[in-house]
Amino acid sequence: MPSCPSLTGPDLRDRAERGDHDAVDELIELATERGDLTELRRLAQSGNTTATDELIQLAAEQGNLEELRRLSDAGNAAATDQLIELATEQDNMDEPRRLADQGNTTAAEQLMELTAE
Repeated sequence: MPSCPSLTGPDLRDRAERGDHDAVDELIELATERGDLTELRRLAQSGNTTATDELIQLAAEQGNLEELRRLSDAGNAAATDQLIELATEQDNMDEPRRLADQGNTTAAEQLMELTAE
């Protein structure tokens, strides 16, 4: 889609804040394309589940354990799963151990599998 002034920057944000769902979707798409975690975080904090899903996926792609940890600690199960997976890929056993200590069974199972190898 060609870019035009009304679909970028403050105009798009203003439309989104007034409840324009198309503007919100466009903001999410643009933020995802740019790898803009800050914009996705802002949209996710307003309760947009699509923005949250994109934020989780982008954070995982960027290897951003901190963002995944923040979302996981806020109770997002998808972020927790991605955090466990990414930490394991990075040979970081601290995260699965921390989550297992908090009662996360997926993290505990992952730790058991890794220690059995």
